[in-house]
Amino acid sequence: MTSPDAQKPEPRPETGRPRPRLVFTDPFDQQTSDDTDRGWGDTSEERGLDWYRSQRPPHHGEK
Repeated sequence: MTSPDAQKPEPRPETGRPRPRLVFTDPFDQQTSDDTDRGWGDTSEERGLDWYRSQRPPHHGEK
């Protein structure tokens, strides 16, 4: 039979580093680089009315 002290786990040595913390933040609160016009390869110049008309879906018809 073993003594009760032999069954206790050895204490872990301290590493001097703080333990990692769980941080609960909203991941959708931060904008990613691919969520911008520049991330999609667009230029930063302002788009004109012609650009918006050229992006109209075919099912909306011509006006």
